[in-house]
Amino acid sequence: MESRTVSIPADLYEKIEERIGETGFESVSDYVTYVLREVLASLEGEEKEEVFTEEEEEKVKERLRALGYLD
Repeated sequence: MESRTVSIPADLYEKIEERIGETGFESVSDYVTYVLREVLASLEGEEKEEVFTEEEEEKVKERLRALGYLD
């Protein structure tokens, strides 16, 4: 995989270096790559999240009531 260089503040790098001692990560780069992938994945998940309109939500609730799942 091709890589690029990104600069981060020295104090942040040192904090990460301390933290990876408690994890299975072998380097600061591995840790930062993992964290960035997780953040991006969660943001992409938010974008894909479906939101019901009030009307759609009410129809779902009515159906669940009819099936006995809601009072």
